Amino acid sequence: MILRVEHTLHYSYTAAVLLTPHLVYMSPRISINQQLLAYSLEILPTPSLYFHNLDAEGNTQSMAFFNQNTESLSFKLNFQINSEPYNPFQFIYFPFEAEKIPFKYSATELNLLQAYFKQEGVTTLIHQFSRQIASEAYWETTSFLMMLARYIQENFNYEIREQGEANPPEKTLISRKGSCRDYAVLMIATCRAIGLAARFVSGYCFGNELQAHELHAWVEVYLPGAGWRGFDPTEGKMVDGYYIALAASADAELINPVKGSFRGNALSKLNTYVNIYEEFT
Repeated sequence: MILRVEHTLHYSYTAAVLLTPHLVYMSPRISINQQLLAYSLEILPTPSLYFHNLDAEGNTQSMAFFNQNTESLSFKLNFQINSEPYNPFQFIYFPFEAEKIPFKYSATELNLLQAYFKQEGVTTLIHQFSRQIASEAYWETTSFLMMLARYIQENFNYEIREQGEANPPEKTLISRKGSCRDYAVLMIATCRAIGLAARFVSGYCFGNELQAHELHAWVEVYLPGAGWRGFDPTEGKMVDGYYIALAASADAELINPVKGSFRGNALSKLNTYVNIYEEFT
């Protein structure tokens, strides 16, 4: 399956401003099931300095520096990717005891995964919610993750919110509403409450008319023997070949597609455009 992604972010300012350095996470993460066929990212105004590196979590991070005043800033992403179908449930737990929660990660895994156990936002209510879902899933790891994703998808009201930080997980749980970012942050906190290493993923989802025109977010959980596996609480399912990841992090706010600011007395406005479609040869 060949997927084409078009994504534009356009910032307009009420007066000329000087842009500070911007961090950019708009390079698709390549996996064994996905190969990048074509890629372009146009930035206007053209940065005076632009380079790429890997951040501390292995994501492709770009940095753009500007030396001129401007009344607008735009990022126009266009790429083509070959995504091969696969069965996301085709894995085994090793050691086998990890089929049940709570389980113990190996000393090596614990050492490498510390950032993904952070308890920020994991309140008493989140702990209670986690144990409730785990009990209903008979403490089976995969069942817990699937039931959690489906519970959020079926019992919460989805809302689109392009800007601003994700809501605290307890707020989302109480209000029973949120964006895909809010759902992901809630699921991460719920997984960590039961002892699972979990992280936030930013990217795209093809196949749902709503998500095909929005940047999307979901969760990856580290499972012994299976590695990082994706779960989407917005769609209530496991991540498959219809998903394209840009970046993953222990902290949702670290991998916004574009992060930066400006100097000057002006107000800013953001307009976004996302389109994902299948190309046929």
